Formats: sequence, structure tokens, C-alpha cells
Amino acid sequence: MLPASVAVYGANGHTGKFVLAELHRRTIPAIAVTRDASRLPSGVPGRVASVEDAAALDRAFAGCGVVINCAGPFLDTSISVVEAALRARCSYLDVTAEQASAQATFANYDQPARDTGVTVMPAAGFYGGLADLLASVLVRDGVADTITTAVALDHWWPTEGTRRTGDRNQVPRMVIEDGRTASMPLPAQTLNWTFAAPHGAQPVVELPFSEVITISRHLSVRSLHSYLTANAREDVRSADTPPPFASDEQGRSAQQFLLEVVVTDARGTRRASASGQDIYAVSAPIVVEAAMRLLAPDFKNYGALALGQAFDARHFLNALAPEPLTLSIDH
Repeated sequence: MLPASVAVYGANGHTGKFVLAELHRRTIPAIAVTRDASRLPSGVPGRVASVEDAAALDRAFAGCGVVINCAGPFLDTSISVVEAALRARCSYLDVTAEQASAQATFANYDQPARDTGVTVMPAAGFYGGLADLLASVLVRDGVADTITTAVALDHWWPTEGTRRTGDRNQVPRMVIEDGRTASMPLPAQTLNWTFAAPHGAQPVVELPFSEVITISRHLSVRSLHSYLTANAREDVRSADTPPPFASDEQGRSAQQFLLEVVVTDARGTRRASASGQDIYAVSAPIVVEAAMRLLAPDFKNYGALALGQAFDARHFLNALAPEPLTLSIDH
């Protein structure tokens, strides 16, 4: 029996709606929280709170066990929502792809979370979380020479939130070199990557997201770089690319993704991949799986943690396969 509700901040947004639906599917009590009363979704208890109103956030999260923040740009929302979650003694999750937001959350809220007896977990969705889980399965003894991630998207139909975040997030992108965080060299590196079918061989461009922050949070790696198919970068950059539109009864777009992680160390090279449909929609089962585990009475791993640091990565991934993820992992 789960003891408390999950508050979804930004429940009216594109990803927030998927998160609410996933909570409902798993019969986990949910509370929708929005910044505008006129945008509260129907059929679920709702509360209104802006990030500027600490008292309203306190009321919104009262009695909850976990807060899931789906409202970007997270550079603008995460501080207020994390701090309100801590005041309410709630664990916190978000789905940020923004490196600076994830990095600041890890840096600033580890000890406060420990002191409060809760867990703070940024970047627990497709970006940040999924690559961290795959890398955590592959890396042995917590140490690797190189980790490379590559994402293939047949299309990227960006949401309004993605576009706002792109405009807001002008922070230099970071990689890991010589075991330290460093600014990504410009211009971004382009190379050819051979993905598994149906994506195949195609050009990719270096474009690190929050996975650099989540992976390096707990795995020691000399070099960590991330790539995205060039067509997807052009989609998200073009003002003419439409937003995602539903193609099935779950409301998912037709977008197909493949995330590959390659680890090298003294033992050789190992690969893992996860594929599925719609990067926004798939963030919901990932972050809700994390929330469910955080609500378990025997979970006592407190602090600011990445997914692969807080949970058994292989067990977590297996809970998401064969739907919504198809997995392939070298043994």
C-alpha cells in the first residue's frame, strides 16, 4: 500500500499529462499542480501554485510523498520546487535535460535532502536518467575509461516547453575530459555512427544533455561524450518543425528513438541500448517507476542521487521492458 500521493508540478504540460496518466495506470494517488487554475486537468485533485509563491507551493505539496517537476525551463523552476518539496518532507524528481539545472540540484541539495530524510533526483527521464541507467549496468566497479552515448531520433517534434528551454538555456554545454567537467569544444564534433536497425548508419553531432551530469555524479570516467543524430538537431532548431501530435490511443507521437551507450575499460568494450516510441511520453514510466520506488517503506537511500546511483539499474530497466522499452545489453 503506497502511503502518500505524488504531486505533479506542471501537470498541464505535454510531459506532465503523460506522467498523470502513468500514475493513474499504476493506481498511485496523484495531485495535479499548475501555475494557472484555468489549466488544471479534470478528473484528478488539483492545486494551484506559482514558483514565486512559496506559501502556495507549501499548500500544494502538503501531505505528498513525492513531487515530480515537469515544468521547464528547470533553470527557472527547480530551485523553488525542490525547496518547497524539502519543506514538505517530500522526495523530488524532475525530467530536466538542462545540464546546469541538474548540476546545481546535485550540488546544492544533497546535504539538505539527507538532513530531511528524503531523496532529490534531477534528470530522471529520457534525458539524463535513461543513459545513466544503461551506463550503470555496463560499468563495473564504478570505473570506466570512456563512456559515449548516442541518440537516434527519426524526427524531433519539439514541444512548446522544449522551445522555451532552448531559448532560456544559453549555458555552455559540458563534457567529461581527463576525469573532469569541461566545456564542450566548439564547433561541435560531427561523426558517423552505425545504429542498430532501423536507424542504421548516419551522421551525429556532439550535443550533451543532462546525462553527462547524472553519469559523472557517481561513475568515475576519464572521457564522457554524447551525440544526437544530425537530422534531429535540425528539426529542433527549425522554427518550421511542428509540435508533437498524437498517433495512438496513449497520445504518443509516432517518433521512434534509439539510445545507445558504449563503455570501454581494461576489459574491453560493452554496449547497451534502449529503443521505443516518443521521448516525451517515455519519460513518464521512467520517472513514475522512480517515484514508486521512493515511496516504498524500505527505501532509505537519501540525498541528491542519480537514478543509477539510487536503484539497482538492471532491476529498474527490467521493470520497463519489453514495454515501453526494448533493451539490448552486453553481458
